[in-house]
Amino acid sequence: MERVLAGRKLHRCRTAFLKSIPVPRNALLLGEGNGRFLAELLRRYPATHCNCVDGSARMLDCARNRLRAEGLGIDAVEFVQADILDWSPPRKAFDLIVSHFFLDCFRPDQLQHLVPRMAGAAGPGAQWLLADFREPSSGLAKWRARLILRSMYLFFRHAARLPATQLTPPDAFLVEQGFELVGRRVFDWGLLHSDQWVKMDG
Repeated sequence: MERVLAGRKLHRCRTAFLKSIPVPRNALLLGEGNGRFLAELLRRYPATHCNCVDGSARMLDCARNRLRAEGLGIDAVEFVQADILDWSPPRKAFDLIVSHFFLDCFRPDQLQHLVPRMAGAAGPGAQWLLADFREPSSGLAKWRARLILRSMYLFFRHAARLPATQLTPPDAFLVEQGFELVGRRVFDWGLLHSDQWVKMDG
């Protein structure tokens, strides 16, 4: 579905800052899905230990199979099937957190609790990479994005029981947890963005 609707645009968003981060030792991947970013991460940083958390056992199997098919080992990857709203990571255990096309699945009240719990897993100076949809501020791009987003949320609410009904930018929640935005790239008329955030306090 991703390939049909967006080609490689979403994957370019996922990997936009992959070369910009310090070499990670321990990475936490939230809602990783079928493992496309996980494979890229391990290809570039093969010594990284990864915790890959997803609510779907099928998606975790897809991620495992992708690593095997691409000749990448799975020994350094811990696959965790869990409802992220109930799961808590170990504190200050990770120097990289990744949430690509994931935080946009939740309502504001859910993000208010979810982001602090995930941020608690970040050690000093940790990187947080995220890619998501966005709504441009004005013009044709704004109305185009609004139409696309409305259609997406309507579809996924019925097809996948998505909790959210509209996009909630997570920026304010991340800032509250001591993260600072150090890089943002925008794609597809402003519909997509990729961010690099850094934990600025201990």
